[in-house]
Amino acid sequence: MHLLVPLAALFGIEVEAITERVKTTIIVNAVMIVLALAGLSFLVAAGFFALSDIVGAIYAALIFAAAFLLLALAVYLGSRIGEGRRRRAIADKRRSSETGAFVTTAALTALPVLLKSPLFRTIGLPAAAIAAFLLVRNSGDKDEQD
Repeated sequence: MHLLVPLAALFGIEVEAITERVKTTIIVNAVMIVLALAGLSFLVAAGFFALSDIVGAIYAALIFAAAFLLLALAVYLGSRIGEGRRRRAIADKRRSSETGAFVTTAALTALPVLLKSPLFRTIGLPAAAIAAFLLVRNSGDKDEQD
């Protein structure tokens, strides 16, 4: 924190104004959250009372308990599915970067041996340039589609 104050002064940022604005925003958001929770609590209570008039207090409590447990289960399953997708995406990115590094390393390792061959210099270098061009062009199209 001691380093940030001189750095902020160097850039002309008023630290006191920023901290005051952050504190005010946090307080306002906390009050809004408390009031919204109170409103939701009364809404749930009103729904319970209306349902208890229709089916009775015990059945209304059972219905509300089952509904909230099902909602909790749905949120849990949704978070697990999202976490699985995120992990798969990270693994795919890691696998792709490792494959690219492996191919690059193999190509750089084989390049001195191939450059000694006159056949490779006359045929292989133009073919490699064309292949690299097509590879770069196709990877650009793939990025635009995503």
